[in-house]
Amino acid sequence: MSKIILTGDRPTGKLHVGHYVGSLRRRVQLQNSGEYDKIFIMIADAQALTDNADNPEKVRQNIIEVALDYLSCGLDPARSTLLIQSQIPELAELSFYYMNLVTVSRLQRNPTVKAEIQMRNFEASIPVGFFTYPISQAADITAFKATTVPVGDDQLPMIEQCREIVRRFNFIYGDTLVEPEALIPENEACCRLPGTDGKAKMSKSLNNCIYLSDSADQVWDKIRNNMFTDPNHLKVTDPGSLEGNVAFTYLDAFCRDEHFERYLPEYANLDELKGHYQRGGLGDMKVKKFLNAVMQEELEPIRNRRKELAGRIPEVYDILKAGSEKAREEAARTVDEVKAAMKINYFEDENLIREQAEKYAAESV
Repeated sequence: MSKIILTGDRPTGKLHVGHYVGSLRRRVQLQNSGEYDKIFIMIADAQALTDNADNPEKVRQNIIEVALDYLSCGLDPARSTLLIQSQIPELAELSFYYMNLVTVSRLQRNPTVKAEIQMRNFEASIPVGFFTYPISQAADITAFKATTVPVGDDQLPMIEQCREIVRRFNFIYGDTLVEPEALIPENEACCRLPGTDGKAKMSKSLNNCIYLSDSADQVWDKIRNNMFTDPNHLKVTDPGSLEGNVAFTYLDAFCRDEHFERYLPEYANLDELKGHYQRGGLGDMKVKKFLNAVMQEELEPIRNRRKELAGRIPEVYDILKAGSEKAREEAARTVDEVKAAMKINYFEDENLIREQAEKYAAESV
C-alpha cells in the first residue's frame, strides 16, 4: 500500500510559530524524507467558512498568506501537492454520503468539537457546517486515501472519528476506504506552543502570536516585552520556575545544543541553562536574548524566502491551481469507487442496465 499524507490549515490568518513547530517544520521533514509516495497539503477554506460564513473576504485574503507561509517554510510543489479545499467538489459529495454513517449524539460526544464549540460561544446556536466538520475532515482524508495524518494530540478525536467512518463504510459496502493513522509531534513542546502571554492558544485577537512573516524587530519586541516568564523571579538571584515559563517552552521547541556554541558558550545544553535558572543567578533578559538569537536563526531564511515569493504572486496562484487540479483527479477516482461500492453508479454499471433490460423484455413477452 502507498504511504500518503494529508494535512493542512484553515486560512483565517497568517501562520505563526505555533503552526511552524507544531506542523509546518515536520511536514517539510516528512516531505524531504522520501518515505511517502504522496503528500497533500490542504488550505481548508471550506472548513474555515463554517465559522466565518459572514466574512468570506477574510478567508479569501488569507489563502495567499497561508500559501506564502507554506512555500517559504520549504514545502515544494514538486514533491507536495498544495491544494485549496473548495476547489475539490468531490469532498463535499463524500461528506454528504458519510453523514448517513454518523449519529448526532456521536458528533456531540467528540471532545474536539465540544471544545471548539465552547471556544467560539456556539453553545446556543451551532452552525450545522461547523457541527459536522469531523465528517468533512473524514472526507478530506479518505478522498486522497491518506494513510498518515500529522496532528496535535488535541486532534486525535477527529482522527478516531474518521477511522470509525471508514470502518462503518467498509463494513456496509465492502473494503473501499483506507483507515488512517495519526502522526503526533515527537517533541512535546511542539504539540501546542502557547501564546507569548502564556495562554494555551495563540490568537490574533489576544495579540500573543509571533508570525512567520514578522520582521526581526517585531520578533524581538514580542519576546522582550510580551513573553511570559516566572512572575516570582523578581531578582536575578531569585530561583526561577520553569513551569508555565513560556520562554523556556519556546526554547524546548526551537533550541538545539549547537545553538549554545554560537550564542551562549558558557552552557553546554538547555538542561544546564534550566538548572542555573532554577538555582538562581540567571536573569530573564539573558534567557530572552538567547531565545531571540535562536529564533532569528530559524526564522530569517523563512522571512527572506517569503519576501521573494511575495514578488511573484501570480506564480503562487498557478501552483495552487495546478495542485488543486491534480488533487481533484485523485478525489474523483475515490468518489467513483465509493459510488460503485454504494451501488449508485447507475450509468457506469453495464450489468445493471443489461439486467433491467432483460427483465422488462421478458415481462413483455
